[in-house]
Formats: sequence, structure tokens, C-alpha cells
Amino acid sequence: MAGGRKGRQEVLESVYSVIALVFILVACVELCDAATVVDVYRLIQYDISGVPYGSRLSNLNHHASSFPFSPGTDLSRTVFVVNFRDLNLTSIQEYITEKRQLGGLLLLLPQKFSPSNREDAEEDGQTHEQEQTRDVLIELEHLLIGANIPYPVYFAFEDDKIDAVLEDIKRNDALGQPATATTGGYKFVVSTSEPKKLASSTLTNIQGWLPGLKAAGDTNQLPTIAIVASYDTFGAAPALSVGSDSNGSGVVALLEIARLFSRLYSNPKTRGKYNLLFGLTSGGPYNYNGTQKWLRSLDQRLRESIDYAICLNSIGSIDSELFMHVSKPPENAFIKQVFEGISDVAADLGVKVGVKHKKINISNSRVAWEHEQFSRARITAVTLSELSVAPGLLESFGGLHDQRPLVNPAAVVRSVKLVAESLARHIYGHQGKNIQIFKDGSSLAVNPSYVASWLDLLSRTPRVAPFLPKNDPFILALKKELEDHTAEVNVQHELLDGIFTFYDSTKSQLNIYQVASVTFDLLLSLVLGSYLILLFCFLVITTRGLDDLIGLFRRPPSRKMKSV
Repeated sequence: MAGGRKGRQEVLESVYSVIALVFILVACVELCDAATVVDVYRLIQYDISGVPYGSRLSNLNHHASSFPFSPGTDLSRTVFVVNFRDLNLTSIQEYITEKRQLGGLLLLLPQKFSPSNREDAEEDGQTHEQEQTRDVLIELEHLLIGANIPYPVYFAFEDDKIDAVLEDIKRNDALGQPATATTGGYKFVVSTSEPKKLASSTLTNIQGWLPGLKAAGDTNQLPTIAIVASYDTFGAAPALSVGSDSNGSGVVALLEIARLFSRLYSNPKTRGKYNLLFGLTSGGPYNYNGTQKWLRSLDQRLRESIDYAICLNSIGSIDSELFMHVSKPPENAFIKQVFEGISDVAADLGVKVGVKHKKINISNSRVAWEHEQFSRARITAVTLSELSVAPGLLESFGGLHDQRPLVNPAAVVRSVKLVAESLARHIYGHQGKNIQIFKDGSSLAVNPSYVASWLDLLSRTPRVAPFLPKNDPFILALKKELEDHTAEVNVQHELLDGIFTFYDSTKSQLNIYQVASVTFDLLLSLVLGSYLILLFCFLVITTRGLDDLIGLFRRPPSRKMKSV
């Protein structure tokens, strides 16, 4: 009896092992190694005064399909994959504005828009096709940023692997076999925690100071000239928003101007009778909120000593002329003096500079240009930019198109010469004279290598302020650079005004799996199950005999039968 029970127990253990194996195999039918893994960048998620914008979800776990779709197709569990080259902007706009439900949206961008791309950085001009591509990308980004999208939206860059996957998806769609749980295909999976609100958004302003030379016994406050540039960015994908031109070019120009004047001011014989104030401000996309708070924090005597301020914004375009934007009428004596000083140098450099006057509305909190914050504080200021028209809120602050190939280092060098020479002529009383203080080939010449190296750094560093911690390496690098070229550096941390709320989860990895259809899964499960059952029966018969096999399936006698 003991031997029989032991044998039956061994057989039952074998049964349990086989059943467990069957379940494991069935569960693994759909699983396979990822066809490819891709870095993806999520569309920004933010609120303005509680109103939601951007992509509101981050997790993806759906089959992929390509455009076009049949009318009435349920896409709530489908990831729409579209190559930017094949983009139909009107169709995308319809899906977003009509709030049609998608499982997700993946936009594949050309490699030339990747911050890591350096191949086209030295181009001398843009072709008509490149300009069209840039314009479409700007329009797409504007559409996505201004909409409330209730599903995940991601960006990725083309490569051989994902291009092959997309071609396979298109081929299946063209054959009338779109990917579903029934038909199989490719499944796109992004596993990440749901986006969380950022506790607080910090704005960091960095201020450098070069004191002028006072005459012996002079107790009067020296006049001050401020050179300012906003360094942070805003774009559809925070992890890709590097803003090479807007406003990386302005930051680079400010640093080079600080370097040039530090050499002049290091020698008492060439130190001017003007203080120079350098400001790298944050919060530019948000009504220049950082500039406003920086000005309020300045000592009143210092603020009152500022003769005028020059704000640098997007000055690295390849073939655009420059514009001097002002709030006061061009006939104003101070504005006229600044413009004439810049125009004289511009004529020597063969550069065209125009004046754009836009009156500010004190009752409206909207600020289009950085100099308007100075004007509100009753300080004469101008903005020098290649942009002829003021950008809208959250526009033209380092979008997806604003990458290193857009910026021409020679244009930045030219802009540095323009600003530095006009400042020097004003400081040293050489207005109207054809004198080159920063002449090419001299010890005070603009350094193109310095300009190019900082452009490269800025063009691979996303700088969306809410995602930059106080001690971010980039902020520390800016602080150190100003410390190398100015006598005193101060860092100010402020909180972004509360109407803006941002969410994390800006970058993830997309796993692309090639999965079989449900029909194939069922057939495979049936074949595997049949094989395992036959194998089990064969093993039991050969080791225990046919009676033991029959005994496994025979119903045990009831207690009544046993008692009888």
C-alpha cells in the first residue's frame, strides 16, 4: 500500500509539473525579445492657471499602425506612427482639434534635428526645402504645445532599425492587415511612472560686474551699462529644447563681450569710466519673469545708475538682418544715441540694422521682449535681434527646429563685434570715429573658437528652466565663466510665478516587440498542449503501466461504496 501511494504521489507530482510547464509556455507565447529599443522624448505637459496643455499621459502599451486609416476605425488602442517626411499636418490637426481618441502618437524626426547631430553645423545657407521643413516643424510644434492631448505623444529620431519597423508596419497596413490583438504585428511599450507635478520651478539669474575707473576724490556714482541675455528655453519636448539660436547665440555673445571687456578693464590705463553689468537671466519664455525679479532685487542706486541696457536675443541666424526693438519712440534722445552708435559700427561691418518701435501697455502683464521689463522699471533699454516681430507667449524660445545647424558662428562673431565696438566707442568717447578697438588679428580680437565651443555646449544642453535644478552643471559652468571675466558674480534663485505648473517624465525608452496573432497563439498552445499530454501518457505507460494511467483519470469510489 505504501509503495502504491508513493508511486501515485510521484505521478501526481509529474502531472503538476507538466501543467505548470503548459501554463508557462502559454503565457510566454506573446513574449519575445524587443525588436528594438529607442530613446523617446515626451511632449511637454504643463498648466497655465489650471488649464491643461500638452500630453497628459506617458505610458504606452498598444499595437502600432501608420497613416492613413479607414473612416470609423477605432484607434483608442493604436499607436499612430508617422515619419515627419510623410507628415500630413492637416490630418494631425483634425485628430487633435476634433479630440479623436488615439492610443498614442509617435513622431519620427530627421536626424538633422537631433542635438547630437553635428554634420550640417557649418552650412553657409539653408535651401528652400530646409526652410519649408523648418516652417512645418514650427507649425506642428505650435499645434501640439497649444492643445490638451489626452494620450501619450512622443518624439524619436530616425535610424535604420526604427525605419525598418515603420516600413514593415506600412507594408502590413497596405495589405489590409493593421496590427491588432487578433492579427498581431508590432507592439510599442513605454513603461514609466505617471507624470507628477513639479513641486516648484526655480529661476536662476547670474550677474557679473566690471567696475569702472573713478577719478581720484570722485564720490559720484559711475554710470552703468547693462548687457543682458536670457539663457533658458521652451519647446514641445523639454529634453530636446536646446535653443541654439534662441537664445544660445545671445548667451554666447554676452560671454564673449564680457571676455573682451575684462581684458580692457584689467588694466587701469584702459579701464573705462562706466560700470558694466552682465546679466544671464532665466524665465524668458514666461514673460521674462526672471528678468523682472532680478531688476527688483537690484540696489536702487545701481538701478538708477544704468544709462541703458542692451538685451541680446536670437542673433545667430545665417542670413537675417538685425533689428533694434525699442519701447520709447526712436526720436527719444537716449534711443537715438544708442541707435546711432550701433548704426555707425554696422555700416563699417556691412551689416543692416533697422529700428522697430512697439509701445508697451502697462495694464497688460504680457511682455514680448526682454527690454520691456527694463522699460517698466523706467530704464532705457533695447533688444537686438534678428526677429522682426515679437514672438507670442511660449513661442520662439528654442523649439525642435532650433538646433546647431541653424546658427552660423560667423553671424554670432559679427554680432559680437557690432555690440562690443559700439559699447567701446560710447565708453571711450569715440562716437562717429572709424576706430576699431577689437580689430581682427589684435590681442583684443573676437575669438571664433571661443564662440564655436560655447555654441556647441549650448546646442547639446536642454535648458527648460523648471527642469534645471539650482546646482545644474550648466548653471555652474555659466557662473564659473562669468567669474573668470568679471570682478564680482552674484547668483539669485527665484520661484517662477504660480500660474505655470509643469510635470516630469520628459524622456523614456520605447520597447518595440513583434508579436504573433491570437489565432497563432491558440494554435501553438493547442499543439504544445497536445504534445505534452501525449508525452506524459507515454512516460506513465512506459514507467508505471497502462493501469496507472487509467487510474489517474478514474473517479475514486465514494464513501458509501467503500462502506458497502
